[in-house]
Amino acid sequence: MNTSILARVLSTVVTLTAASSYASPSQNAKALAEEVGSLRGAKVAIAMADEKKQLTYFASSLDKNDVEALKQSAPNVKVITGLSKEEALARADEAHGISGRFAETEFLNKATNLKWIQTPTAGVDRYIAMPSIVDNDAIVLTNCRGVHGPAIADHAMAMLLYQTRNLAFYSGNQEKKAWVREGTPHESISLKGKTMLVVGLGGIGSEIAQRAHGFGMRVIGTRRSDSPSASFIEKVGKPKDLLSLLPEADVVALAIPLTDETKDLFNAEAFSAMKEGSYLINIARGPIVNTDALIDSLKSGKLAGACLDVTDPEPLPADHPLWDAPNTIITPHIAWSAAITGERRSAVILENIRRFGAGEPLLNTVDKAAGY
Repeated sequence: MNTSILARVLSTVVTLTAASSYASPSQNAKALAEEVGSLRGAKVAIAMADEKKQLTYFASSLDKNDVEALKQSAPNVKVITGLSKEEALARADEAHGISGRFAETEFLNKATNLKWIQTPTAGVDRYIAMPSIVDNDAIVLTNCRGVHGPAIADHAMAMLLYQTRNLAFYSGNQEKKAWVREGTPHESISLKGKTMLVVGLGGIGSEIAQRAHGFGMRVIGTRRSDSPSASFIEKVGKPKDLLSLLPEADVVALAIPLTDETKDLFNAEAFSAMKEGSYLINIARGPIVNTDALIDSLKSGKLAGACLDVTDPEPLPADHPLWDAPNTIITPHIAWSAAITGERRSAVILENIRRFGAGEPLLNTVDKAAGY
């Protein structure tokens, strides 16, 4: 075969392969949303007959290309972007669905046609605290659980490695241009063979568990539901089993929502049950941990260290003693930050707008009674 014929054959193969594997951006978003999102407890916000109702959705912000794509996937949904909170309030009675950004009491009282709120976050404690949402069965609340898992899990492990590998010590010496190998706060620790307890094996907790397993750790956890867990998770208990599981763990990672049941869950009793010299990771919500009890445990040496992306109070005041607690790394609630998070969030929101317009069950429906 001469080279010109070979070139044409290869060109044809490439073209056919590309055509067979091509998926439009909207198709890709739908597939990603269905991979990330959950239909557990899914609800329809507005039922649709053969003739679709005309709906209006107030978006916090959407890329113009996404808005154009929604004209095809959800032609009966008018998506309005760029509204300030004041502008949205003035037009509240137009909205059938809204971004959680607009969910304020005054708006909700005026939004007589509202049937759906889509939060941009996984945690919904702010929304659950509002009677106008919780007590109104006509409003379906959906969140972005599952969206933030990869970035937050990476952040959790990064903070843990910062502690166990004495990186604060070496970073400080690097700034001083000092080649110092002795004098670390403790001997550097390998995670292999250590036990991690993941409190809350949901979307984020499962991602943390996967990474811990990748480091050779034994993984145990707790979860409320009876949903199956990954095969590498050795043992799964219920929330009531927490105190009996804590003594087994070298590292405890919190990945549970803030509810009335979980507020102050990690108090003096819980810290007392933890293994001497263990580490705490909190990437969930600050009030799950009693801050005074945490500081006492760090000062006494009961805890070897704490990795905190969330605090109570938050933001943490400059004069708060937690800043000076020993062996503590604090980041300002940014563990979710990564390009992948935005991609996954957009996919879930776009698919839910499509489902909203089609009268289909919405992804990530929140159980308002349970609080997550």
